[in-house]
Amino acid sequence: MSLRRILTAFAAATAAAVAVLMPTVAHAAPNAAFPVSEDQFNQMFPSRNQFYTYAGLTDALSAYPGFANTGSDTVKKQEAAAFLANVNHETGGLQYIVEQNTDNYPHYCDTTQSYGCPAGNDAYYGRGPIQLSWNFNYKSAGDALGIDLLNNPFLVEQDAAVSWKTGLWYWNTQTGPGTMTPHDAMVNGNGFGETIRSINGSIECNGGNPGQVQSRIDAYTNFAGILGVDPGANLSC
Repeated sequence: MSLRRILTAFAAATAAAVAVLMPTVAHAAPNAAFPVSEDQFNQMFPSRNQFYTYAGLTDALSAYPGFANTGSDTVKKQEAAAFLANVNHETGGLQYIVEQNTDNYPHYCDTTQSYGCPAGNDAYYGRGPIQLSWNFNYKSAGDALGIDLLNNPFLVEQDAAVSWKTGLWYWNTQTGPGTMTPHDAMVNGNGFGETIRSINGSIECNGGNPGQVQSRIDAYTNFAGILGVDPGANLSC
C-alpha cells in the first residue's frame, strides 16, 4: 500500500472513531414547519393587498421562533389561526397597510418621551398587520428587532418582513391592556378571548363592543377550520 493510501485510510479511521465518540447534537430549525401553508394563507385572505406576502410572513418568523412552534400540533395551529384572525380584523382582511383615518395621524406622538418624534409628529400612525402606532411602540419594537423604527417608521409600510415582525413583536412580547401576551394566552390554554383582551381590552371586552369581539371570533373559528383544528374553549372576552 502506498504512503498516500495509508494516510488516507488512517484519516478515515480516525474520523470514524471521533464520530462514534462525539455525541450527536440536534439543531432544530426554528419554525421549520409553519402550520399554515401558502395555499391556506391565500384561502384565508383572498382579497389581501399584495404587500402582505406569505414569504414576508415566513421570513419574519425567525424573530420569534416560539411563535406557532410551541406545544402540541393542535396548539401550534390554534396560535397561528388566532394571530391571523386578529390580523384579519385589524387590517380588513390584510387589505390595509396603514391606518385609514388620517385625522388620527398627529395624535400618536407622545411628547413626554425623551426621544420625542424624530420622524415627525404625524409619522407614527398605525401600520402593518397589528397596526403598530405611537412613537414609544415604534421605539420599543425597533429596539427589540434591531431596526431603527423610531427614525424610520415608514419601513413598516415598505418592507413586508419588517411589517410582519412588528406584528409578531406585539403578539409575543406585549400584554397591552390585558394581563398576558397573546402568545402566552394561546400556549397556556387561556383561550382566544384573552388575545382580544391583550389587543383592545375594555374597548371591546366586557361588553365594550360585542360585535367586534364576535367578528374576531368568527375569523378565528373560520381559520381554525381551514387548518383542521378545534378552536378550543374561552373564545370570548
